[in-house]
Order: sequence, then structure tokens, then C-alpha cells
Amino acid sequence: MTTDRTALVVRGGWDGHQPVEATNLFIPHLESSGFSVRIEESPAVYADAEYMATVDLIVQCNTMNTIEKDEFAGLRSAIEAGTGMAGWHGGIADSYRNNSDYLHLIGGQFACHPGKHPDERIGDPSDNYIDYRIEMTEAAAAHPITEGISDFDLTTEQYWVLNDDYIDVLATTTLPAREWDAWTRPVVSPAVWTRQWGAGRIFVATPGHSVDVLQNDNVRTLIERGMLWASR
Repeated sequence: MTTDRTALVVRGGWDGHQPVEATNLFIPHLESSGFSVRIEESPAVYADAEYMATVDLIVQCNTMNTIEKDEFAGLRSAIEAGTGMAGWHGGIADSYRNNSDYLHLIGGQFACHPGKHPDERIGDPSDNYIDYRIEMTEAAAAHPITEGISDFDLTTEQYWVLNDDYIDVLATTTLPAREWDAWTRPVVSPAVWTRQWGAGRIFVATPGHSVDVLQNDNVRTLIERGMLWASR
């Protein structure tokens, strides 16, 4: 296929989010949609202004890493000029805790994932795998990312997200207040959102802790559509 757009995949950080396997799941979709794909294992490429000006879409899966000032400046400048950005889970919403401007750019930051009852925990990642629902907002019915997708259930990490109101929320999830939790009323968090930044579009989905979650039909469709929507 002739490629007429460029996608940059930036992956790395915490191995628990399987950054290589997770991004490899979506690269064939990008290629079949007409993108040439470049893969980088760190955000250092963001500082290359000449190259970044040619990028139509950034797909980032880079959790709990750090970003240098010039790298972030390059990322933000590219998005403001029209480069799109898309990602899921901690790969975009918990990427660079050392940079508050990055959190501002994305519009939502992972805060916690409430776990099972303390008596059910066994000391591994499954302690945070709970049953919860992704609920579509009214705006979702007519949006190209979410059109035709109804509320659906998952068993995985549920993200409590700190966010601002300059995001367009397409889906939410409600974290209940359980007898062992410190909060006293249910909390609604965005689960899928978009954000316009300058001329660029940003797409975020909070489900995606592991490859099996990304292979869920609804989650995979959201991300595949979200990447195409975000692209220049």
C-alpha cells in the first residue's frame, strides 16, 4: 500500500504495560490505513523539530518514564502545529510525572486504581483487577470514535483520573465508595476523551493495562478509531 501519512510510535517505561507487545498490536492497523510507521524506544525523538514537523500521528505507550525539557517542548510544538497524539492507559495518562506541563497537555492524569477487598488480595497485579463498566456519554453516539459502541464491562484496572474540563468526554466509569475505601461517595472519572490543542488533536482511552484488555473488541475499536481521528 502507498503510504501518505507518517506515524511515530514512542514506547517504553514500565514493562508491566507490555509496551512492545501492546503497540505491535496496533501497528498493522496503522500500516493498512496508509501510515508509514517509525518506532522509537524513548521520547528523545520529540526534540528533533525537523522530523516532528513531518509526523501526522504520535502513538505513545510510555509509562512512568521521564521527559527532558527540550523533548517536551518538541512534543507540544508538534501537536500545536497539527500533529495528532493518541494512547491508552498509563502509556499516555501516566507517562511523565516529572513534567506538569505534560499533564496539562493531556488533560487527565492517573491517580489510582482501586483494588479488591483487602482479604482477597494476594500481592500481585491481579489485586487491582476488578469488574467495572465503561459508560458512553451522550456525545458518544454521534462521534466517529464511539459511534455504534454501547456501554460495556471489563475486568481489569479501573482508572481514577484527575482531569480538567477542557476535555471532551466520550465515556466515563464510576468508582464506587466501598466499605474499605477512604472516599465516601461514588466518583465518576473520564474513561475515553479527546482534547484539542492548537491545531492538534489528542485521544486518550484509560482501559489497556495489558494486551488481553487491548484485544477486547470494544477497546480495540476505540483505540483504532481514536488513532485515525487524532491524526493530522
